[in-house]
Amino acid sequence: MIVKTIGKVQPTFPFEAYSHVVSPIDAADGGGFMFTMPDIPGVMADGANELEAIADGRDAFIATVSAMVDMGQEVPAPAFNAEDFTPASASGKVLARLPRSMHRQLTARAKTEGVSLNSLVLAFIAEGLGRRGAART
Repeated sequence: MIVKTIGKVQPTFPFEAYSHVVSPIDAADGGGFMFTMPDIPGVMADGANELEAIADGRDAFIATVSAMVDMGQEVPAPAFNAEDFTPASASGKVLARLPRSMHRQLTARAKTEGVSLNSLVLAFIAEGLGRRGAART
């Protein structure tokens, strides 16, 4: 077996420039928290608490970016740029009407995963934005 050592690289954009999602892991699946970074598929970590998940996520970010650079892949830029928005244009509140059947499905899924409906919808949105960003590059 051949083992390749990949050196750490200095990312073009720092860890803090990328959005991330930290969500609880169901106790039946071991508990703790899951860290994902929608802009860079493959960046995933977990931890016993949110801070540990974020710290491990930082390590996963560096490892994934280093591997991407080593393979000659382009590292996606952060999809969100705070300078593009003023506080008045991004309140953080979104109101959406859903078909009742979709609302029921989302509520059932949130209950199954042991998270709030808001957390589940946010995770789906973040995942979708990450996929869409990856498709554009």
